[in-house]
Amino acid sequence: MSEKESVVIGSKVKALIKSKGLMCSGELPEAVSNKVRELLEAACERTVANKRSTVRPHDL
Repeated sequence: MSEKESVVIGSKVKALIKSKGLMCSGELPEAVSNKVRELLEAACERTVANKRSTVRPHDL
C-alpha cells in the first residue's frame, strides 16, 4: 500500500459529516486517512515492542 493511498472511505466520511447537518471540505477525507494511518503505524510499533504479531484494539 502506498503512503498516499487512502485507508478510509471518503464517501462514508462525507456522509457522517452531512448527517450532522454540516458540510465537508474536499481535503477532509485525506486528512482523516492520514490520522488513521498515524494511529495504525503507532499500533504496529506497540505490537512489535510487545513481541506480538497481532495488532489488538488496545494497541491504539
